[in-house]
Amino acid sequence: MALTIEEVNKIAALAAIRVEEDEKGEYAERLNNVLDLFAQMAAVDTTGVEPMAHPLELTQRLREDEVTEHDQHKKFQGIAPKVEAGLYLVPQVIE
Repeated sequence: MALTIEEVNKIAALAAIRVEEDEKGEYAERLNNVLDLFAQMAAVDTTGVEPMAHPLELTQRLREDEVTEHDQHKKFQGIAPKVEAGLYLVPQVIE
């Protein structure tokens, strides 16, 4: 299924981009190439292929779970305009 110029116009409107009249044919061709590639990829038999989290066999570097910053809760709440019961009070936005 090939995209038409009218469909390119709809896509451009949905994407909120301006496409010049003389470029619409080129955009249609490029989008058709992308859709053809998707069709080729969908045609590949992936039965029995396990999904990968990453294309490379890497291990995640982990660090110790330790506190690296001091508690500054009281300091920050001391300069806040309004605080109550340890919570920051802000103006109501939604009624």
